[in-house]
Amino acid sequence: MTVPAPPESDDDVPRFLADLGLPGIVDLHVHFLPERVLRKVWAYFDQAQTHYGRAWPIQYRTPEPDRVATLRKLGVQTFAPLVYPHKPGMARWLTEWVTGFAADTPDAVPTATFYPEPDVADYLGAAVEAGARVVKVHVQVGAFDPRDPVLRPAWGLLADAGVPVVVHCGNGPIPGEHTGLDVFGAVLTEHPRLRAVLAHAGMPDFAAALDLVRRHEAVHIDTTMVGTAFSNRFAPLPPDWPAQLADVADRVVFGSDFPNIPYPYAEQVRAVAEWAAADPRLGEPFLRSVLHVAPSRLLGL
Repeated sequence: MTVPAPPESDDDVPRFLADLGLPGIVDLHVHFLPERVLRKVWAYFDQAQTHYGRAWPIQYRTPEPDRVATLRKLGVQTFAPLVYPHKPGMARWLTEWVTGFAADTPDAVPTATFYPEPDVADYLGAAVEAGARVVKVHVQVGAFDPRDPVLRPAWGLLADAGVPVVVHCGNGPIPGEHTGLDVFGAVLTEHPRLRAVLAHAGMPDFAAALDLVRRHEAVHIDTTMVGTAFSNRFAPLPPDWPAQLADVADRVVFGSDFPNIPYPYAEQVRAVAEWAAADPRLGEPFLRSVLHVAPSRLLGL
């Protein structure tokens, strides 16, 4: 099945979306953070040669208003600004900050995050009650066990509310003490209705991620950094990746990791387009689903 020519550059992404007949991209995996936190995140990536063994230049290191404008120029209609803590006492105020950011940014949906701490159900419940559309959990950065008993009320709350949670639980780009699809699989076994989105498609454990998608009907994967030339150097996709997606095509959602990516945004869009073109069971319907329909459904748009 033919698909429109993939975008050659960021400036070409709107043309590609028009060729698909889409009003815009719904990006489920974008990061906006308080300025002092973002500076620390960027400083960490500036030392990526030490952390990851490879350089990681930030492609969109610009002021916050410019980053929002860049997403709009790219044709991103709606995005989820994800935040995440790395220590106790941080998740509540990050959630409060991103709630305010979303209120001031029409393209952004309200989000939340959490950490294993005694008041987790209180502030997470308040965020869900206030309209949070998606929650972010970063097991590697947070360095916590997602099976921690103190988190059972939080996972249960999200499962009951039907609010999706984007979980970075894979071993990429480097393993953490509690990463691994088997570890988070235990959470899904305990909370089978949890609408989890496996960030980065579980990179580099793509097969294990797809196994969880097939075993749990509410589980999705996002495309964040998957299949780009940068990521393929340390987490290459299997050659038959498009064929593997055919039976779970409606549970693949677009994510980019903007602005903290070391390449243009168009590269992620192009990667997804190449998957669609590689298998006749995918094609344009898959592209429209990944870029717009499936993430819109998850966010309740």
